[in-house]
Amino acid sequence: MTLKDAFQKWQDSTLKKTLEKFKERKKRFATSSEIEIPRVALPADDGPDYAEKLGFPGEYPFTRGVQPTMYRSRFWTMRQYAGFSTAEESNKRYRFLLDQGQTGLSVAFDLPTQIGYDADDPIAQGEVGKVGVSISSIRDMEQLFDRIPLDKVSTSMTINAPAGVLLAMYIAVAKRQGADMHQLRGTIQNDILKEYVARGTYIFPPAPSMRLITDIFSFCAQEVPFWNTISISGYHIREAGSTAVQEVAFTLANGIAYVEAAIKAGLDVDSFAGQLSFFFNAHNNLLEEVAKFRAARRMWARIMRERFKAQKPSSWQLRFHTQTAGSTLTAQQPENNVVRVTLQALSAVLGGTQSLHTNSMDEALWLPTEKSVRVALRTQQVIAYESGVADSVDPLAGSYLIEHLTDEIEKGALDYIRQIDEMGGALQSIERGFMQNEIQNAAYAAQQAIEKGEQVIVGLNQFAVDEVLTLERLKVDPSIELGQREKLKKLRESREQKVVKQLLGKLVEAAKGTENLMPLFIECVEHDITLGEICNTLRGVWGEYVAEGF
Repeated sequence: MTLKDAFQKWQDSTLKKTLEKFKERKKRFATSSEIEIPRVALPADDGPDYAEKLGFPGEYPFTRGVQPTMYRSRFWTMRQYAGFSTAEESNKRYRFLLDQGQTGLSVAFDLPTQIGYDADDPIAQGEVGKVGVSISSIRDMEQLFDRIPLDKVSTSMTINAPAGVLLAMYIAVAKRQGADMHQLRGTIQNDILKEYVARGTYIFPPAPSMRLITDIFSFCAQEVPFWNTISISGYHIREAGSTAVQEVAFTLANGIAYVEAAIKAGLDVDSFAGQLSFFFNAHNNLLEEVAKFRAARRMWARIMRERFKAQKPSSWQLRFHTQTAGSTLTAQQPENNVVRVTLQALSAVLGGTQSLHTNSMDEALWLPTEKSVRVALRTQQVIAYESGVADSVDPLAGSYLIEHLTDEIEKGALDYIRQIDEMGGALQSIERGFMQNEIQNAAYAAQQAIEKGEQVIVGLNQFAVDEVLTLERLKVDPSIELGQREKLKKLRESREQKVVKQLLGKLVEAAKGTENLMPLFIECVEHDITLGEICNTLRGVWGEYVAEGF
């Protein structure tokens, strides 16, 4: 089949169906020189080999995008990751961002919340509200989303070990608002394997951690069908120092482990695969990053169809959120970070992301100001509305360099996955320290290149200027922690103690058994049982994970 024939077939089938569902944005797609931009650019070579290799957007293996129309129908979801101090303060920031045109919320939690401790736990002392918002109970969650209708927004929550409990709080708050949980849209990160690899906010050992994840898969497939039950994250792997190839390989290897765990738990692959999502980093090498996203999408499609025999096209699609690279931001000459973030965001858009967060220029110094957050959001809006790169699907496809990079990234990532398979899978490779050591070696090599001047960082190891740096804005008011403690004291005094005791006893028995824990989590939080009380109960049954030295 020639490329022309294949293009006509694609237009008559896949594209026609999508256009019936979505209307294209009302815009004429042309450059400033009045050059019409085709929906999908075709090469001069009309040979059959090219058509078969490259394919079309919205068709297996989705190298060119998961939707045939991509941004011509609807832009990516524009998110800004935010959360600091109290639920009240974070709520103000969310409403500010929504007023500025943000189209989805993204919640950052403080460290005690991330590892399942209440704000009044002794271990939380000094950390409450410092790197995100403090959420200990459903009352905090209600305040966090005050005057924000949860059936009207898409919310992403960066939470892993206690993801099921925070999701339960979100569902319970939505129910109190009168929303139908079957209509809720959003994502929980819920990716514990990368915590063992690169980030460290784990609580439980691997087996019960994987059980919590598959419980969420099963529950959401029935009760919250539009919710992304996991965001399999390469972002933190890249932030820890990995290469682009390692980011793809280790992320997809973890994805394979989750699919295997769910199938082992008795779930049909097509019942949950469509609710899996991914989270990638956008780094500085624009063309490599574009190719990375394309390679990951193609690899996952083949893994799901060939390895796991998934039947539904939605099960083959790799849908992903992207965040620009925090590790590339410099405290020196922070205005330069606007340029870095723009290039990184552009790579994500050219690579076909479904959702995007752009970092603020001052994040290497302090929590972002309203002005810097607005500039970061405006960066996405300028790319969307002014640059023209969203007018055509996969506009760099066919570039000799892009296709070469896509092939090479896929080749390198597949080699890593073969090595991981030979070790018995992602969990076994993590326990042996394989992924961690590979990342550490790559990070060391990258740092050596910077220190030797072989890798130029503008404003840091070249083009530096004399300047005075200050961290004044990083201070968090200590009264925040005292306020959270007082709120928890009042909550514990006002609730029905007998019901609390009964439900926690019921949770112990359920944790020892095999029943799905999500309905019980919802019941617990609705009766004002706190995050820490639930997690400590589970700690008592399952214990805690302790990483061994390698």
